[in-house]
Amino acid sequence: MATAAYAQRRIPAQPSSHAARLATLLDSQFVIPGTNIRFGIDGLLGLIPGIGDTIAMVLSLIIVAEAVSRRVRKRVIALMLGTIALDWLIGLVPLVGDVFDVAYKANLRNLRLLEEELRRAESHMRRV
Repeated sequence: MATAAYAQRRIPAQPSSHAARLATLLDSQFVIPGTNIRFGIDGLLGLIPGIGDTIAMVLSLIIVAEAVSRRVRKRVIALMLGTIALDWLIGLVPLVGDVFDVAYKANLRNLRLLEEELRRAESHMRRV
C-alpha cells in the first residue's frame, strides 16, 4: 500500500529555481579576478567570527527543507544534513574553515544530491 502511494505522488524531476539560485549564491556567486576560484556568501559569512557560519548553516537548511517538502528519502536528507554539519564544524576553525568553505561548496553538493534523488524518484515512478 505504501508503494502505491509513493508511485502516485508526482515529484518534479528538478529542484525549484529558488533552491538552485540559493545554492549558487551561497557557494559560487563570485569569482576571484584572475583565477577560476568561485565563492559565495557562505565563504563571506564565515569571516564573521562566531555567528557567520551559523547564519550560513541556517540558509543552507532552506535547500534541505525543499528536499523534505519533496519527500525525498531519509537517507538523502541525512546525507544533506551531514554535509551541512561538516561545513559548519570545519567553518568554525579560523582561516582553515574559510578556505574549506570556498573549496567544499556544501550547498552545491546538496543541490546535486537533491537533483539526483528527484531524477531517481521520477525514474522509479515511470517504471511503476
